[in-house]
Amino acid sequence: MGYTGLLEISDRTRTLGTENAFVVLGEVEKLSAEGRDIVNFCIGEPDFGTPESVKEAVIEAIKAGKTRYTPSPGMMELREAVAEYFSESRGIDVEPDSVVVACGVKPFIGYSILTVTDYGKGHEVIYPNPGFPIYESQIRAQGAVPVPINLREEKNYSFDIEELERKVNEKTRLLILNSPHNPTGGVLSREDLEAIADVVKRYDNLWVFSDEIYSRIIYDREFVSIASIPGMQERTIIVDGVSKSFSMGGWRIGFAANKKLAKYLARWVTNTESCAAQPSQCAALAALKGAWSDVERMVKTFKRRRDLIVDGLNSIEGVKCLILEGLKRIKEFISENRVV
Repeated sequence: MGYTGLLEISDRTRTLGTENAFVVLGEVEKLSAEGRDIVNFCIGEPDFGTPESVKEAVIEAIKAGKTRYTPSPGMMELREAVAEYFSESRGIDVEPDSVVVACGVKPFIGYSILTVTDYGKGHEVIYPNPGFPIYESQIRAQGAVPVPINLREEKNYSFDIEELERKVNEKTRLLILNSPHNPTGGVLSREDLEAIADVVKRYDNLWVFSDEIYSRIIYDREFVSIASIPGMQERTIIVDGVSKSFSMGGWRIGFAANKKLAKYLARWVTNTESCAAQPSQCAALAALKGAWSDVERMVKTFKRRRDLIVDGLNSIEGVKCLILEGLKRIKEFISENRVV
């Protein structure tokens, strides 16, 4: 039988999810290029530029020839800076050898699932709902079983511990946490995390993926990492990066830390990315070493904006906008009232 032209695409690829924000971004850029005045609400990216000190440091790094491959886990100087940052901000002891650098935080979602689950064996991954769409997409793509756990408005967008207890079983291999949470803005308290940790520690093979990319963009509550809860650091994959805090989304640098899993995460980097781009690693290093004042100014501006729009919406009869969930409510308001 001759060639029919019906080359097959795998089921895994055909059913692979997406992040609609990037789909919409393409349309926004197309309309902007046509001269349309577009207000862009699609990507979770600060509207500030990369800090000037970071730009200057990268220019000097490029002039110095730092445009080559690095070890897959990342430049040691950057891993040391990340370890220091994690240690100071989370109140734990993180060693540089426990840190791995990749092209953003997103790859670590897939790498972590691949590292702690086996394809087709029914291993389960619990993830927050609503939540970042790539969680479920990657769980399915890596052959694990997605198990959503509902976040509840009355619990400040945490979940019921009783529901977690019901959903965790011997097949559960990974619990995904995201605090501060995208898209609700909910922040898990120390009490929440202690209760979650009590459940997790009952199971020998249960890991936690703690997505902390918004850890510095927090207004009224203290950020606490579940890795700081006694007995949790060794089974927690801490992930953070420079995209949100330093307004460096296009530089594509994220980092993860876990002592036992670091060498395996680095192996996935080798197999997929080789390494993160060296100029971008130099940018992240410069940010961690000297751009925190830029972060503070940005967060203060975000808080003023939040307070302004929440107060304004709450002054409208029939509109309710809670401070904690301002982003979600604002988007609902725009959609329901056809404000474009």
